[in-house]
Amino acid sequence: MHPQPVDPAEPEEAVGPSAVPARADEAGADAAAPEPASWVSLPDAVRERIAELAAAAVAKLPAADVPRQLRPVAKFAPAKRAKLGGTALLASLGDSAQFRTAVIEWLREHRTDALDPNAADSVSAAAAAVLLGESGAAGRVRLVAKNAEETALRAERDAALARNQKLEAELAEVRAELESVRGAVEAARGEREAEVEKLLRRLREQGVQLRQARDAADEARAEVARGGAAKAEEVEALTAQLDRERRRVAAERTRAERAVADAEIARQSAREAREADEVRLALLVDTIEGAVGGLRRELALGDRGARPADMVRGATSGLGPGGRVQDVVALDRYLALPGVHLIVDGYNVTKTGYPELALADQRDRLVHQLSALAARTSAEVTVVFDGAGVLSVPASVPRGVRVLFSDRGVLADDVIRSLVAAEPKGRPMVVATSDRAVADSVRAAGAHSAPSAVLVSRLGRV
Repeated sequence: MHPQPVDPAEPEEAVGPSAVPARADEAGADAAAPEPASWVSLPDAVRERIAELAAAAVAKLPAADVPRQLRPVAKFAPAKRAKLGGTALLASLGDSAQFRTAVIEWLREHRTDALDPNAADSVSAAAAAVLLGESGAAGRVRLVAKNAEETALRAERDAALARNQKLEAELAEVRAELESVRGAVEAARGEREAEVEKLLRRLREQGVQLRQARDAADEARAEVARGGAAKAEEVEALTAQLDRERRRVAAERTRAERAVADAEIARQSAREAREADEVRLALLVDTIEGAVGGLRRELALGDRGARPADMVRGATSGLGPGGRVQDVVALDRYLALPGVHLIVDGYNVTKTGYPELALADQRDRLVHQLSALAARTSAEVTVVFDGAGVLSVPASVPRGVRVLFSDRGVLADDVIRSLVAAEPKGRPMVVATSDRAVADSVRAAGAHSAPSAVLVSRLGRV
């Protein structure tokens, strides 16, 4: 029995014997029979579950049914038995049919819930199928491995988003710090320039005073030359005063030059700090761009905008007569055309391929098969279901498939016709439906029609 495909973004639905038909009865089923799971490559969760069940049974089994290498393990404390002896228990289960049979019999008697291959928990179901040696065990094991891988990818995505948010916060802090530093530099520059201007003004005033002193000294010397002996002492005093003024002016000039040098050093320091901050900001921006690029590649996000089919009225989410697609070979030829748009009449196809399933299971199976087909052909795929009677619409679908439900009072057939009419002239379109009225109308609008049975056969080969 094969496990039902599960969308990692949606909760798993209960899987019962009536919910999964035998592969031999499905149209387009794989020719190869399901294979039992290998004991060597079991996922960790399944290995731990089987080890826990075997550890619970090994201590209760008769000594004759317990292999010799496991008898010391049976004496371990219950809390440590599965952890310390898990490898030996799994090896013995895989190698010894007698021990495996004894464990199964004990579980059937004491832990009946542990041997239910249809349990809601996929790990418990896979462990039960492996223990019972069911042919569908490999599929259940692959489902557990896939779920574990998707859980790890989601955790990695969340970590990348957290790193991106942290980097953005750091960028905001660096920008705020840069603005603060720029403000401080501008304030310091203004203070230095004011101080330099003040010193220069004082220097000019001292120069005026020096010229006045020189003029006075010249006048004194003139008076001395005219024989004013009484002026000699005054001349000496004026000379001494002149020397003092010269020394003071020289000291003021030195201070002014030092202030100019300090201002230049402050400008240089501010320039270097600004350049360092710009380098740091550039590195941080590059880091954020790398993180965003890595996240975009990891999530396989594209740049495509809305397409005409996304804006058709009557659904929530070229021209000229077309031809009929008679077989799978012809369908593959059309799906290989560049820019082809495959439009699927949802329930018409599912009721042709697997009518025995519930409607929700029909939708889930068809959408997953179309996702695989879209990945192989690069075709744009849109599937339309009648919205009447649908109680809940999936929050997300596999990548590559557009799923539309017709609004209340609107038929899915009319939505399909609107999708065909919305496309530009000349774009290749294939409509998969066995409804003759829909097929005739879309061919008249320029699309090619393919019977539902042809698409079901093609999906069986994906």
